[in-house]
Amino acid sequence: MSPVLDTAFIPPRDREEVIRNAVWQSMVAVDIDHGPPAEDISVRIGLGAMGPIRICSAWATAVTLRRTERLARKDEEPAVTLGVQMTGSSLVVQDGRECLLRQGEFAVYESIAPYTHRFDAGVDYRFIRFPRAALALPDRVLRDITAVPLGSDNPVARLAFTYFSQLAVTDELHQGVHADAAVQPSIELLRAVLISQHGNDSLAKGPLEATLSLRITQYIQVHLADPDLSAARIAAAHSISVRHLYAVLSRSGISLGDWIRARRLAECRRELAGPNGHQRTIAAIGRSWGFVDATHFSKIFKQTYGVSPRTWRDQNHPRALHDPRATRSNGSCTL
Repeated sequence: MSPVLDTAFIPPRDREEVIRNAVWQSMVAVDIDHGPPAEDISVRIGLGAMGPIRICSAWATAVTLRRTERLARKDEEPAVTLGVQMTGSSLVVQDGRECLLRQGEFAVYESIAPYTHRFDAGVDYRFIRFPRAALALPDRVLRDITAVPLGSDNPVARLAFTYFSQLAVTDELHQGVHADAAVQPSIELLRAVLISQHGNDSLAKGPLEATLSLRITQYIQVHLADPDLSAARIAAAHSISVRHLYAVLSRSGISLGDWIRARRLAECRRELAGPNGHQRTIAAIGRSWGFVDATHFSKIFKQTYGVSPRTWRDQNHPRALHDPRATRSNGSCTL
């Protein structure tokens, strides 16, 4: 993974603020206390994502990260961070436990409770952030397993260390079809590690079924732009039958086809009204969200919103209507 932030190119007076903003926007809100003075702070951060999973690879001078009680109460999606220790060591504190992580080990910690993560000798670390709901584990399991070193004494954890340390720095797995294919196995592997470490897999069965509807809709949202998204594909991704899929969604009041169509239309509507709405044809925008038939797309858009896609776009770009260059450009934006 190529660094997207390198303090070597940032003036010392701006380094702390730039680092803070990058961490807060990409991973989680934490207080950051740097060990050395500003002029000696050295940080390189590489960022990536696979669907709902966020990835951060970091190399840095000594630092302490604190998720305070105030920050833990912030209104954001609850998350579980997997921290992978590549070299050296670090200290993780959460839920009354202290965990010394050594090279080749990892730990998890939750965003909904305060924690401290201290790197006294510098950082060579991978942070991988999972939506808490996607793991479908009971509160009890997560509370029992936070700030616990996972590694050499657990064969599943040893396998997971190799997998996650490579996942974090393999750019090809952070985009396109490869990212889509890796999301669910990554979630299931972390679940397997935590369940095996806890030692009671029966605790996970109830929540796994209870959160199935949520995990299905999350999967659909991630794959919304895929024109071949189908009930069979969604069911296979969750190891259930198509019949079970429809039954689960029905209990949540969801009609699969209508739900997918409504969200695809909403994305098209947003993109047409956005600042780049005139840079692609209306048909291309429709295709990018799974509408392969341009005429059908225009028809159901108008049925849903009361105006055609072209009218909606022009209403949100009034200047373009009086710009001769935009008029010429508009001439090419036909369905």
